Amino acid sequence: MRKTALLAAAVTLLGALAMAPAVHADGPYGQGLDRCAPAAGGSLACHFDVGPGTYDVTVTLGGETAGTTAITGETRRALLAETATGAGERLRRSVTVDVREPEGEPTGATGSPGLDLVVGGGAPRVTSLRVTPAPAARRLFLVGDSTVCDQPGEPYTGWGQMLPAHLRRGIAVANHADSGESTVTYLGNPALFARVEAALRPGDAVLVQLAHNDKQTDAATYRANLTAMVERVRAKGGEPVLVTPIVRRWFNPDGTLDNGTALLVNGLGVDHPAEIRSLAGALGTPLIDLTALTKARVEERGPEASKALYLTAEKRDNTHTSARGATEFAALVAEELRARGIVPDVLIR
Repeated sequence: MRKTALLAAAVTLLGALAMAPAVHADGPYGQGLDRCAPAAGGSLACHFDVGPGTYDVTVTLGGETAGTTAITGETRRALLAETATGAGERLRRSVTVDVREPEGEPTGATGSPGLDLVVGGGAPRVTSLRVTPAPAARRLFLVGDSTVCDQPGEPYTGWGQMLPAHLRRGIAVANHADSGESTVTYLGNPALFARVEAALRPGDAVLVQLAHNDKQTDAATYRANLTAMVERVRAKGGEPVLVTPIVRRWFNPDGTLDNGTALLVNGLGVDHPAEIRSLAGALGTPLIDLTALTKARVEERGPEASKALYLTAEKRDNTHTSARGATEFAALVAEELRARGIVPDVLIR
């Protein structure tokens, strides 16, 4: 399809302005909707030929008719939550995106080069889209396992995958979480912690949530591994943040999660959340007690309603979260980032 026909089809599909939308072309990364094509479900798939780095994505939402628009990028990352616009209304929104190879899990598929965005939602409306380099942007690195990572396929969704939607332009989530990793394997694989360490700049924060796969790691080794990560992040001028793991949905008959399976006590009797809390105090490291926060949320939902937060129905899985669960847990993390001053309030959406 020729570019003019493709652009006209996109405008008709989105119900945007009757005239062709504004297209930015002021430099190698200033392309706009001419880089997009109609995709499934009434969405637009957009591709930008950029190298690894951080980029600001600025979008103008709205059209002649009312709509609701959401934006995802790369490996199913939520960049902009569903946003409503009235008829004739225009809203500008910006987010900073981390582009890297591999684009998702560090030991997973490479993915496609460049930056891929999907403009979707219930009734997407967009009139312009611009991508510009942001080399000085702060990064929020995530070190974790499959409950955190950019999951490649539905219905699995990590909370780190949903976190970017809570952040404004100026800071990018660099999600280096990887399925199946423990503190032992994350340190031992050069594609994991060593790569995070090499990429760190002063001022970058590093959230570490590793516990689910430390099933046979003794307490001394577990503490030593986390301590090594904290010290190595600090040596690069970064800010380490210890994060206790999300709970497993494993209820007692009384409707509580007060048991070792739910609260991640491993096969050697190591209470992971307790070890992390103690270590954070000893090292003077900020702590996000996600175990306590998710325990309260899951118990509040109860044995039946909490199934929607996990893949209980779809996969008989009470460890990994659904899109809804990951969204709710990411919101808990974002609020902690704000409350503890890890990310400035002006950068939290």
